[in-house]
Amino acid sequence: MPADTTSRKGAAAGPANRSERLSGLAQQHGALVTLVIAMAVASLSFDTFLTGDNLENMALSSAFLAVVALGMTFVIVTGGIDLSVGSLFALGGVLAAWGSRYGTAVALLLPLAVCGLIGLVNGVLIARVRLAPFIVTLAAMLGARGILLAVTDEGSTTYLVDKDSFFATLGQGSLAGIGVPVWITVALFVLGAVVLRRTRFGQYVYAVGGNEDAGALMGAPVARTKISVYTLSGLCAGLAGALNAAWLLSGVTILGNGMELEAISAVVIGGTLLSGGSGFISGSLVGVLLLKVIQNVINQIGSLDSAYQQVVSGAFLAVVVVAQTWLGRRRRVL
Repeated sequence: MPADTTSRKGAAAGPANRSERLSGLAQQHGALVTLVIAMAVASLSFDTFLTGDNLENMALSSAFLAVVALGMTFVIVTGGIDLSVGSLFALGGVLAAWGSRYGTAVALLLPLAVCGLIGLVNGVLIARVRLAPFIVTLAAMLGARGILLAVTDEGSTTYLVDKDSFFATLGQGSLAGIGVPVWITVALFVLGAVVLRRTRFGQYVYAVGGNEDAGALMGAPVARTKISVYTLSGLCAGLAGALNAAWLLSGVTILGNGMELEAISAVVIGGTLLSGGSGFISGSLVGVLLLKVIQNVINQIGSLDSAYQQVVSGAFLAVVVVAQTWLGRRRRVL
């Protein structure tokens, strides 16, 4: 091949590779850049935004949603969806509050066992029976809410957590001035990032989401991987509900409505593709924080109704999905 032809191909490949890298960086770190800008603008606009109390409240309120979003990330990376996590969150909180009278172990293990079992059933129906994730998890959402109402006598009974118990410390305690739920959330995200990026199971999750048939040909246990991620999602939702009950000192039956949509929004905003095969644990955490900052700014304004939080979050999610679609097509073209 002539030297000038080779040089022209190399010169053409250079800009294409740079554009592809920039598109990948925008997809992976776009939410983080937006978060930094949003916090900078908010801190300049409101004197109370960067106060210790406000940041602590945002961190605590973010912790429970973040744990749910962690499990959702694994599900969406496989190309699935889990609509049951909001109901499992509420159910986990009620079961934890009920079990707290028998000790911390029961308060933690009971919601994990029940919510994990529901997640396992979801995974089996999706992976083995080959039912649509949307339908299966929608049915689980309604079923979990029904169990919740049965346990609480149609919502008329509220179980309380003893404020002097060790279980209450998991929700209301602090370490180095930071709430215990925040520390637990950070530890779970570090563990989740290691599992997704550095283990064989994480490789299977990406393979199943990228191309299920190709993953199976490469030896990935497709059915077992799907069952595992839905079980993990149920466990995370149950744990988040238990921690929330420890924080509120009660099992509140009306919580969790719409939480599944918040979790999905946070994961997608963080750079995980709804089509599967690509995603980042750290991005989901950034997505949660960005949603909470937006909500906090709206609360700081004061003159806006709380309904605007949903409007702004929905509009922001639509923009992110459009941007992800455009970046994905651009990378395929390059």
